[in-house]
Amino acid sequence: MGRNIAPMTRLVDRVRPVLSRRTTAPALMMAIGALTLLLGARQASQPPDLNALARAALSRIDGSTTLTGLRAPVEVIRDRWGVPHIYAQSLDDLFFAQGFVVAQDRLWQMEMYRRMYRGELSAIMGPGYVAHDRLARLLRFRGPHDEREWTSYHPAGRRVFDAFARGVNAFIAQAGTRLPVEFTLTGVEPGRWTAEDLVLRTQTAMPLADAIAELRLAREVLRVGADSANRLARPSPYRALVLPEGLDLAQLDSAAITALQALRTGDVKPPLLPAYAALEGSGASVNNGVQEDSPGSNNWVIAGRLTRSGKPIVANDPHRAVANPSFRYIVHLDAPGYRAIGATEPVLPGVMIGRTERLAWGLTIVGTDQSDVYVAPLDDAGRVQIAGVWEAPRVVREVIAVKGAPSDTATLRLTSRGPVFHIDQTRRMAYLLRSTAHLPGSAGYLSALRYPALRDCREFLDAQRYYLAPTENMICGDVDGNIAWQASAASPRRPNWHGRLPVPADGRYEWRGLRDDLPREFNPSRGWIATANHDIHPEGYDPPLFFKRGPARERQDRLEQQFAMTGPFDAAHSRQLQHDAFNAAGARDARLFAGWTTQDAEAERLRAALAAWDGQHTRESLAAAAYRFVGPQLVARMRADAPPTAGVLENALLVARDSLRARFGADMTQWRWGRFNRSELPHPFVAAYDAPAVERHGGAGFVAAVGATYREVFDLVHPDSSWATNLPGQSGQPGSPFYANLVEPFGRAEYFPLAFTREAVERVAAHRLRLLPGRSR
Repeated sequence: MGRNIAPMTRLVDRVRPVLSRRTTAPALMMAIGALTLLLGARQASQPPDLNALARAALSRIDGSTTLTGLRAPVEVIRDRWGVPHIYAQSLDDLFFAQGFVVAQDRLWQMEMYRRMYRGELSAIMGPGYVAHDRLARLLRFRGPHDEREWTSYHPAGRRVFDAFARGVNAFIAQAGTRLPVEFTLTGVEPGRWTAEDLVLRTQTAMPLADAIAELRLAREVLRVGADSANRLARPSPYRALVLPEGLDLAQLDSAAITALQALRTGDVKPPLLPAYAALEGSGASVNNGVQEDSPGSNNWVIAGRLTRSGKPIVANDPHRAVANPSFRYIVHLDAPGYRAIGATEPVLPGVMIGRTERLAWGLTIVGTDQSDVYVAPLDDAGRVQIAGVWEAPRVVREVIAVKGAPSDTATLRLTSRGPVFHIDQTRRMAYLLRSTAHLPGSAGYLSALRYPALRDCREFLDAQRYYLAPTENMICGDVDGNIAWQASAASPRRPNWHGRLPVPADGRYEWRGLRDDLPREFNPSRGWIATANHDIHPEGYDPPLFFKRGPARERQDRLEQQFAMTGPFDAAHSRQLQHDAFNAAGARDARLFAGWTTQDAEAERLRAALAAWDGQHTRESLAAAAYRFVGPQLVARMRADAPPTAGVLENALLVARDSLRARFGADMTQWRWGRFNRSELPHPFVAAYDAPAVERHGGAGFVAAVGATYREVFDLVHPDSSWATNLPGQSGQPGSPFYANLVEPFGRAEYFPLAFTREAVERVAAHRLRLLPGRSR
C-alpha cells in the first residue's frame, strides 16, 4: 500500500479544488474528504481516529469566505460562548447569513429534522422506518404554499424563508469535503433545502397527542363506564364526560391508536460505514441520565413598579428533552429595521424566544386541544360520507426510497376534514384527523418573525392573531413598563362538544372557525404574570380550551408564593428562581430531625444534614439525597395516622444510609442529590463524541425541572441587561470549542450575558467571519 499513497494523494489534491466549485456532487465530495483523512492517517501509520475526523470537518469561523447569493458583505462575530452576532445590510442578506451560520453549527441535526418530517428516513435507515415515513407524509401540510401561508409568519415571509434556505444550501456547497463529520461517517448526503422545508409541521405543531388521547379515553369508557373513566382521567377543569351521539364507541377499531403512533421522533442512529464502524468509540452510548418526564416550562414577567431597575423583567425556561445537541440555538440578528437576540430552533429563521430593543417575550405550553378524530362510513368506491355527502378523497401517491430494500409506495387519502389515517375494513369505516396543523400559517413559532417590528406589549397582543402553533402562554414586557399574556394558539370553536372523544363525521360535530376569546391579561393590578403549564382558564371561562390530567399546580404555586413576597425584584432573583428546587414537605419534615442524636456515625451525619436542611434540592445536597429515602417512610406513617416516633425516625435514617451506600459506595462525599439528578449528553450514535454528564439542581416537579436546557432572563432597563444559557453548547460539531463548553457552567446554575449593543458585542468577541458576495454564474 505504501507505494500507492503518493499517487493517490496527488489525485486527491487535483480533484478537490474542482469538486469544491461544484454544488451537485455532495456524495463524491464527501468520499474525497474521507479518502483524504484516511490517507493522512495511513501516512502516519495510524488507524483513522474519530476525534481527528471531527476536528478536520470543523467549519471555518474566522477569516472570510465568498458566497454566491449575498448582495453585500455580512459580518459574523461569534462571542466567547459561541453565540453568533450577524450584521447584515438587508433583510435578505440577514436571513441568508443566518441559514449559513446555523448550518455551520447544526447541519447534521437540521438534516435529520428535514428527513424526519418530510418522511424520508427510510432512505438512510431501512424498512423499519417505512411506517414513520408514511405517517409523516400523510400529516404534512399539503398547501397551498401561497401568500396566506407565507405572510402569516411575516409580511415578507417568502423572501425570509427563501433566503434562509439559500444560506443553508450555500454552506453545503461551500463546505465541500468539510461537511460535519456525521456525513462522512455514515455516507448520508445532505438534501437541498427549500422554503417549504422550513414550515414543516413538527411534533410541537402537529397535535397527535390530542387525537390519541381521544381514542384512549374511548377505550377506558368501554372498560369502566363514562363516569369512572372521567374520574380516572382527573380532567382539569372538571366537566362531565358526555358521549357523542351517532357513534357507538364499542365499534371503534383499537388499531386506530397504533396507526397514529408510527412517528419516530427520537434520535436517528444511522449505521456507520464499514471503514469507521470498528473504530474505538464508534458505538452509541446508552443514556442513563434523568429524563424530562413531565411538563416543566416556566415563564414570568414582573412589572417595573416591583423591580429594582424600574423596568419589567421577563424570564423563561421552556422545556424539551435533554439532548445533544440542544433543541435550541441562540442567535443575534442585526440589520436595518430588524434587530433581535434569543433562541430559535436550528431550522427556524429568526428569533423565536428572546428580546428586541423595545420588548422581550417568552412561552410555555398551554395545552389547547387542536385536533379531533372523526369516524366516517366508507363505501366500496373509497368515498367517505361527511355531513351526509359522499366525498371522494384526494389521493396522493408517493414513492418512499428504502435503504437495503425495494422502494415502497405511500397512498395518501386527504379529505375536507383531514387525512384518512386508518381504515377499518371489517366495519367499512374511515378515521380522519382534523387538525389545526393543516391550516395556513400553522408551522410552529414562526409568527415571532414579526416581533422585531413591534413597539410594545399592546402590539404584541395584537400580533397573537398570527400565532397558531404550538399552543403557548405568550408573555411580554416592554420598555414603557407594560406587561401582558395570552394563551395563544389556533383554538377550534366546538359549539356542542368538548373534543374529548371521537365523533361521527355526520355533520353534528363541526368546528365553527377558531375562537377569538382567548384568555389574556394586560397590566394586571398584582404587577406580575407567571405560567407553569398549569390550568390557565380564568374563572367562569367556558367551554374550556383543554383538559389537563389533574391541576398540576406545584410549580405555579411556588412561583405565586415567590411573587407574593415584597420586592423589589431584580434579574439575579429571576435567575435564582429558575433554579429553585424547594420541597415544602421536605422542609417541614426536616424539623423532625433536630434536637436529638443517633449512635451510628453515618446516620448521625444524615440526621444533622436533614436538621439543617432548607428543603432545596441543590446538586451538592446530602440532605436532599437522604430525603429521597426518608420521605417515603414518613409519608407511609402519616397515611397510617401514626406520627413518626424516635425509633421510626432513626430507622428511616438507617434505611437511607444503606440505600445510599448500596447505590454510591461507602464514600459519603458521593452521597449528594446531583448523583440522582444527573443529565447525560451522549452523541446520538457515536460514543467518542459524547459530551460530559452534568449534575444539576432540581428535578421533576420543581421550578428547576429537568428539561430546562435553555434559560433566558431580560431586564428591559437596557438592551444588554440579558442573560442566558444553552446546554450543552451552541455547536453540534464534535471538536468545536462550543460543542460542550456550557455543560459545567449550566450545572453550577451560571449564565452568560447576551450582548445586544455593538459595543457589548465587541467586548466579548472571540471569532470573526466575513461573508462576501460572489458572482452568480
